[in-house]
Amino acid sequence: MVGEKLLACMLVNWLSLTLMRSVYGQHIPEEPCSVQILVPGLKGEPGEKGDKGTPGRPGRLGPPGETGPPGLKGHKGGMGRYGKMGPPGFKGLKGDMGDSGPKGLNGEPGVPCECAPLRKMIGEIDIQVAQLTNELKFIKNDPHFSALPSPAAVAGIKETDSKVYLLVKEEKRYREAELFCQGRGGHLAMPKDAASNRAIAGYITDAGLSRTYIGMNDLEREGHFVYVERSPMTTFSRWREGEPNNAYDDEDCVEMVSSGEWVDVACHLTMYFVCEFDKDTV
Repeated sequence: MVGEKLLACMLVNWLSLTLMRSVYGQHIPEEPCSVQILVPGLKGEPGEKGDKGTPGRPGRLGPPGETGPPGLKGHKGGMGRYGKMGPPGFKGLKGDMGDSGPKGLNGEPGVPCECAPLRKMIGEIDIQVAQLTNELKFIKNDPHFSALPSPAAVAGIKETDSKVYLLVKEEKRYREAELFCQGRGGHLAMPKDAASNRAIAGYITDAGLSRTYIGMNDLEREGHFVYVERSPMTTFSRWREGEPNNAYDDEDCVEMVSSGEWVDVACHLTMYFVCEFDKDTV
């Protein structure tokens, strides 16, 4: 670029001199053609690093990526704990009588009768019949129990040294069951030691039941169970493992299962129940 400017300057200078000489016929000295040439200087030292600039605004959202391959199927989880025992089902209809089977072969001749064991067995049966008869009279004649719905609703009476227990086979909610017992001078059964707990559990088992209401709850203060007559539970407990658990935040009453263990349940369920009476007041 510089060379081109110098060449142009020299050409202009020569043409000017030639023209002037031809016009004036005089010698005109040649003047050197001067061109200012700018030459860049040496590279300076690198400067200090500047401050970090402010972040730029976020860019536009990019297009969604391709769907990845499906993951591996996870391992099968462990078996959950068994649910609570459901209420007993209704008794099914009696089936049709089957055809008579073929007549069997005649048996061997019997041995001579030893009547002593039979007499003993008959005597024991007579004692049991007399005991059941007395219990039935007790239920029918005592004013505490005169309002029972039917004899079939009572599964007999169990006694200990200080208590009388009455198992009522009529399904009621917890509060209704307690009112039923109170109306006859008692409360729902309150096992306060191992002996009374065994007696009630045996009563339930003998009656062929799987569970009944008993007199405990935490209706007034969650997690703080008391007996139904408001005395504290400080000396004895028989909770099943994992209980009480207040499942669904709705289990404030207590049932006893046939093993004698306690389980917290919802108070609105209907089930059979055991009443307890002091012997001195019956």
